Amino acid sequence: MATTGANTPRERYRTQVRAEITRRAWEQIATAGASALSLNAIAKQMGMSGPALYRYFASRDDLITELVREAYRSLAETLRAAAATGADLAGLARALRDWALADPQRYLLVYGTPVPGYHAPADITAISSEIMTTLLDACAALAPAGAATPLGAYLADHRDWAAGHPAPPEALHRFLSVWTRLHGVLSLELAGHFAGMDLDPALLFAAELDDLLAPRA
Repeated sequence: MATTGANTPRERYRTQVRAEITRRAWEQIATAGASALSLNAIAKQMGMSGPALYRYFASRDDLITELVREAYRSLAETLRAAAATGADLAGLARALRDWALADPQRYLLVYGTPVPGYHAPADITAISSEIMTTLLDACAALAPAGAATPLGAYLADHRDWAAGHPAPPEALHRFLSVWTRLHGVLSLELAGHFAGMDLDPALLFAAELDDLLAPRA
């Protein structure tokens, strides 16, 4: 019986080559940053010509998109798995930090300085929305009824960023506070900005999380 699709030797080989290209791309990003990503340099490392490598990724942006997809899918799966075991908002926040520390370059690619000239396709937004929905659900479970704030009310009327999530205004406010403050601490930590400050980033992250989870007045 003839094989088709991903079962053919050609497709298996193509999958293997693409996987090696992405692995070497992550190594290059770790060394020089995403803005310096070069398909020609990767082709040289793999003993291929530039045109040959472009049969697997048509452009640098196509390769970056694959890396961004990998990163977002990995985080989405991490948070989904944590939520499935009963993790609350605090547990999800700690899972986020553990994920970021396990591979800082993966975190910085999606939440660090944007790559000049790169624009992510629509499907990346869909994966990002899944991550936000997991955290929004945890915020909705935690936020007390009747704790609306002016910002929360504003967010409830301008929630395109939340993909129309039906969370109450106070949950939207809490989510945005958690999202911005914890990412702020993580981004500073992973970029090395706490070096020389005699500061324990883990304690700072925990303190920010405790403050964010404290009951609102």
